[in-house]
Amino acid sequence: MNKGMVVVISAPSGCGKDTVVRALCQKRPDCHVSISATTRKKRKNEKDGIDYYFRSTEEFEKMIQEDAFLEYVCYDGNYYGTPKMEVERCVSGGLVCILVIETAGASKIMKLLPECLSIFLLPPSLEVLEKRLVGRGTDDDQTIRSRMLIANDELKHANEYDYCVVNDDLSACVDEIDTIFNKELYIRNHAKG
Repeated sequence: MNKGMVVVISAPSGCGKDTVVRALCQKRPDCHVSISATTRKKRKNEKDGIDYYFRSTEEFEKMIQEDAFLEYVCYDGNYYGTPKMEVERCVSGGLVCILVIETAGASKIMKLLPECLSIFLLPPSLEVLEKRLVGRGTDDDQTIRSRMLIANDELKHANEYDYCVVNDDLSACVDEIDTIFNKELYIRNHAKG
């Protein structure tokens, strides 16, 4: 059986990481997205156990006490965390386990699992990123300003990742990441030792 692989994908809010990952999973049957837990409010069309495990602050803090997370952070006033069981189940089954997490959580995962592959998605420009955030129609002006400030900080961490991929064209972005996966899986499954 081929070895599984943990892949960390990060990007500023509005960069299209969920869309890219969804398209990648449609293209690659060996991909599974680790579902994160969060205390943020559910958006329209999101489902518990599919998009996130939506938890109350009390439930999330109990999970922290039980050491149920590989990592967790408080981001923009809400908790986000990566459940250990999700990742262990995927990798032991030989799958590519994708963790879609922000930079602080990614940094923790990269230290904890140095063998993981890390990819940072870049917007074509900050102007395009802001247009995408506005175009979503889910955030007020204050939230968009806050997300843009956070994005500026997150972009400073892009060089800490194994690869940076610009998400300007969805198909091209997915193809580039697919090529990276193929290369990395080949190396990991054919390495001596």
